[in-house]
Amino acid sequence: MFEYSLLLMAPQDGSGSSSMLGNVFFILAIFAVMYFLMIRPQRKQQREREAMLTALKKGDKVLVGGGIHGSIVGIEEKTLLVQIADNVKVKIERTAVTTVLKEAEVVTK
Repeated sequence: MFEYSLLLMAPQDGSGSSSMLGNVFFILAIFAVMYFLMIRPQRKQQREREAMLTALKKGDKVLVGGGIHGSIVGIEEKTLLVQIADNVKVKIERTAVTTVLKEAEVVTK
């Protein structure tokens, strides 16, 4: 009985290797598309963010994740001291910075 089921699963006309090769090519094509549409752009965006965070310096105007605008007055290895108002300074994680604002983007009152 076991031998009969193996015979049923075997390719009938010898075309099994070509269809298997087609399946392998299809799977590789799917992985290639996923890499170029999902993984590669995400890695590029991550490298740009890391470059932005390492380039922070005193005097930069920043936007923090909670929507707080401020100016960097002190820098440590993993934290920043950000002045958000006169005589009000907040210590934040470096990774909390979402954007470094340009002078034209800064709104003053």
